[in-house]
Amino acid sequence: MSFTPSSLLAATSGSRENFVDLDVGAVWWIGLVIALAVMLAIDLVRHRDDHAPSPREAGIETLVWISCGLAFSGIIALGFGSQAFGEYISGYLIEKSLSVDNVFVWAILFSAMAIPLKFQHRVLFWGIFGALALRFIFIFAGAALIQAAWWLLVVFGAFLVYTGLKIIRHRDDEGGSAKTTGLGLLKRLMPVSDELDGHKFITRVNAKRAATPLLAALVVVEITDVIFALDSVPAVLAVSNEQYLLFASNAFAILGLRAMYFLLANARNRFHYLSHALGGILIFVGLKMTFSHWFHVNTYLSLGLILLMLALAVVFSERKARQLGLTGETFAKTHDHS
Repeated sequence: MSFTPSSLLAATSGSRENFVDLDVGAVWWIGLVIALAVMLAIDLVRHRDDHAPSPREAGIETLVWISCGLAFSGIIALGFGSQAFGEYISGYLIEKSLSVDNVFVWAILFSAMAIPLKFQHRVLFWGIFGALALRFIFIFAGAALIQAAWWLLVVFGAFLVYTGLKIIRHRDDEGGSAKTTGLGLLKRLMPVSDELDGHKFITRVNAKRAATPLLAALVVVEITDVIFALDSVPAVLAVSNEQYLLFASNAFAILGLRAMYFLLANARNRFHYLSHALGGILIFVGLKMTFSHWFHVNTYLSLGLILLMLALAVVFSERKARQLGLTGETFAKTHDHS
């Protein structure tokens, strides 16, 4: 593949045609579902006992999950070619980077709801199923809408630009509304206990079934995922039009979120400029989507700009952290309420 100025930014009429158009058979979908199910089963067995993951354990698991996502990109390259590979990696990187914000919100929610660290993995594990189902629905619905009405690209793009500007301004109380909404919805369906009952989601209070704080936390986590999906799904639709690539990239990025949570949740203050980078990414892909009907930005150029923004955020954040004398606090000491 040659990269010339005209190939990096091409003026077209209907440039969604510049994205790869795959004939994905049932075997590929079945293989993807089996791979995801096997990885989830292994993770469930590995964490069958309730314990607080150490930073080292979380770091190793994060690397394993990232390796799985990258390994699948190799399968995509072999099966569908370099253009499909580039779109998968772009979608994976966008979802992974935007998910870091979700990780920080989870940390705030678990702290506010006093969920012990050793039970948080259980809540997040079952939350993954809801997240995967939501991404599947949103991605297929979004892709179908765009194919039916190209002008929705402008609507989605403008929404992403607006969201990007909001993320740059980041609020410290983010996640509070989701907690209130989640608890309100759950209390309408059944009583909610104030006491934990081990790692159970359902307990009995005065001989009546009641939700434990863990189930309340799970409902809140699912609500936050709906909110974040409204940002991330339009964002990945800006880099690909192929549902298989979009869902696969989202799924592999989401699977590693639990390990990333235990690795990064206590490091929010160290990544001062991360919100600026995430906002910048959304603004870029929003503009890319807004004008994509007339101008197509090459997939690898988009990928390079996203990587550059993330790299600059990490470098400048670490520099600021050193200047302020920040050191990573022990996650278990900060968040374990047991």
